[in-house]
Amino acid sequence: MRWSGSRRGLAGAVLLACIAAGPAAAQGTDPFGRGGLPSPAITGPILPAPSEALLTLSVTLAGSDRPLRSGLAWRIYEDRGDGARPAIVARSTDSEASFKLAPGAYVATVTYGYASASKKIAMGGEPQREQLRIAAGALRLSGAIGDTRIAPAQLSFSVFVPVGTNSEGRLVRSGVKAGELIRLPEGTYHVVSTYGESNAIQRADLKVENGKVTDATMNHRAATLTLKLVSAPGAEAFAGTAFSVLTPGGDTIREAIGAFPQVTLAEGEYVLIARHDGQVYSREFKVESGLDRDVEVVAKGS
Repeated sequence: MRWSGSRRGLAGAVLLACIAAGPAAAQGTDPFGRGGLPSPAITGPILPAPSEALLTLSVTLAGSDRPLRSGLAWRIYEDRGDGARPAIVARSTDSEASFKLAPGAYVATVTYGYASASKKIAMGGEPQREQLRIAAGALRLSGAIGDTRIAPAQLSFSVFVPVGTNSEGRLVRSGVKAGELIRLPEGTYHVVSTYGESNAIQRADLKVENGKVTDATMNHRAATLTLKLVSAPGAEAFAGTAFSVLTPGGDTIREAIGAFPQVTLAEGEYVLIARHDGQVYSREFKVESGLDRDVEVVAKGS
């Protein structure tokens, strides 16, 4: 059978149109725009995208099965494994925290006060339950002079972790109030107690044990004094007086202005300077622990 020239021309035109159509032809589209060509069949199973799964976390004290119920802060980090800074993907403060996570590698961390624990977790699309353990205790501080408790508002504490030969170490927290519960990893801590705003300071090394509260009373040897500039013993104090409390060697311990300001000082010997109306007056005095009293400077010649 022989093709006529017109038929050969038509066949060639169809072939050229298919080649030019390219992807359209592969997708089952008629190169002449009439549609209707069947799409090629897709072979093999279609797999669903991985779904999120529930991760449930809890924490107990080390060495016991007692769960921690409060004071917790959970964070979930994406574990990139390339040295890059991990990104936080979820947070919670629940005692038993739950997170919906896509498949991948994560790091779960929990903090309990200043104590913490962490764990690497691999999620694969199935629910998981993990438990972390924290070795922690707590510290509660107060102060006294002899058998007399010091008012909490007059005390302030700083807590340090001893480091090498450093007399104090690395600061954990300052401005701790009396009676406040500080959750800490088990270990030994250096505590500095300040009574008032001057030099009444006491120090102690205290041990925090796992699962226990360490109650410690810091004993101060100090007194609170009321400073006065008077014309005669027992007379009315002059207002607007500037006072300076010095050591016998001349170091300034405290400065105050007023008719009768109060200062808390460690026991020992001091020099009191009073300045009023361009005049300067002074006297030596002694502080005895627990003996709160007035210290008067007499303005001689007034």
